[in-house]
Amino acid sequence: MTQSDAELVVLAQAGDAAALGVLLARHEAGMRAVALSVLGYGPDAEDAVQDTMVVALRRIGEVRDPNAVGSWLRAIVRNTSRTTLRKPRAVPVAEPEWFTGPADSPTPEEALDRAVMRDWVWHSLEQLSEPDRLVTLLRYFSDASSYEQIAAVCGVPVGTVRSRLNHARRALAGGLRAAATTAHADVAAANDARWREGRDVIATAMGGGFERVVRESWWPNAEMIVPGGPRGGRDLAISGMNRDLTAGVRQRLRNVAASGDVLIWETDLISPPDDPEHCPPAALWLQVLREGRVRQLTLFHPVPALV
Repeated sequence: MTQSDAELVVLAQAGDAAALGVLLARHEAGMRAVALSVLGYGPDAEDAVQDTMVVALRRIGEVRDPNAVGSWLRAIVRNTSRTTLRKPRAVPVAEPEWFTGPADSPTPEEALDRAVMRDWVWHSLEQLSEPDRLVTLLRYFSDASSYEQIAAVCGVPVGTVRSRLNHARRALAGGLRAAATTAHADVAAANDARWREGRDVIATAMGGGFERVVRESWWPNAEMIVPGGPRGGRDLAISGMNRDLTAGVRQRLRNVAASGDVLIWETDLISPPDDPEHCPPAALWLQVLREGRVRQLTLFHPVPALV
């Protein structure tokens, strides 16, 4: 027996990604019709439909009348399409609000952890290619979130960043279309382990043991990149940390984001009291792993967003 919209909404609100996929497939034609009526034929209309599918991941819990979920989805498409008309731009439209928000809203990771689809989303991120996953983590889970900063960290043009982000969003929407039923492991334990690892490394580094950490957890031919600055190997990382410690600089882990072989640490940099302007306020460690060990580290100092 075919399940009703109301039944599928209840299942989706309980965390069933397959139920949400069925809902979206059922109403995709109606969503596309709305997008075409506002935007006409072209990529913008398809983007509006894709974005609505991703927004639904976070906001399905807001549906008060499960029988009216079709109208709810079409309203999101309509608003997204109208935003595109008011503010034409080259980047993908209407970025999901579960990734962004005002300064007093939960952090992106907190918002995602509250989402009933959390495990499905993290699993889906791990299915992306390394370049797509890298820019997605930077855009939505770090302070280096502007297109320009992501381009600097990754060493690619801004247009490439936009293209990869658009591809990542389409992949998420496509996954929902497929209504995958595979059970996915709870990511909370893995996330906790990444936080413990990060805290341990930073604490060891602050105690003067960074060289040991690097020798044990980096590949011998690992590369270190400082956008706009030096490029080298493990010795460059060790000497840089030692210089900071000698100058009295301290670091405190503030954020961890990880998916597959991409690991991001964000730290607060604390200048010595007698030289408060010694260093930038923060650092982003973008680590690309192979078999659990660092094969490349990009060290970047994000520019604080203007509020």
